[in-house]
Amino acid sequence: MAEQIKGWDRNQMAARAAEELQDGWYVNLGIGIPTLVANYVGDKDITLQSENGMLGMGPFPFEGDEDPDLINAGKQTITELGRTAYFDSATSFGMIRGGKIAAAILGAMEVAENGDLANWMIPGKLVKGMGGAMDLVAGVGRVIVVMDHTNKHGESKVLKSCTLPLTGKGVVDRIITNLGVLDVVEGGLRIVACADNVTEAELRAATEATIV
Repeated sequence: MAEQIKGWDRNQMAARAAEELQDGWYVNLGIGIPTLVANYVGDKDITLQSENGMLGMGPFPFEGDEDPDLINAGKQTITELGRTAYFDSATSFGMIRGGKIAAAILGAMEVAENGDLANWMIPGKLVKGMGGAMDLVAGVGRVIVVMDHTNKHGESKVLKSCTLPLTGKGVVDRIITNLGVLDVVEGGLRIVACADNVTEAELRAATEATIV
């Protein structure tokens, strides 16, 4: 078992992902770590979209302020904003498939060096289903993956090629993990930044994919 390198925690990864977002963008957040990005948008003029039919998601509510009727696609309670709009899922997916969403921040089980993404099932394991991931990676302008760099056995999840069923081929633009930030470029991945207390050598050693 490879030694685990700590780097960023879940909240730090979400905060780093929030830095990717630009004023005026409509953004979809996947379940898991990406949902935490809502807490770090700050003063940016970002409109968060949830595929279950909500445009304008606020941050998570404080304990005691939860509204059970306000949930994101991961069934977590959220808050609304003054400009929040509600609609059916057909309209929601019309936005996604019609290219109206500037970016999606998604979790992943595996990412390959060519941008292939696997984030919806492990054969033989019970899963909730595909959800909106296939539509998102095909329809949005930019796909950012946020995930742990290695699995619980210390094995890389950033691979030369995915071993799990694909959500999309060649769809990922940027990968943010607990060890750093990587871009999908011609010939492999390029290191954009290393996480706090992580060296470039450690990031390279924890990555199966080709780093150019």
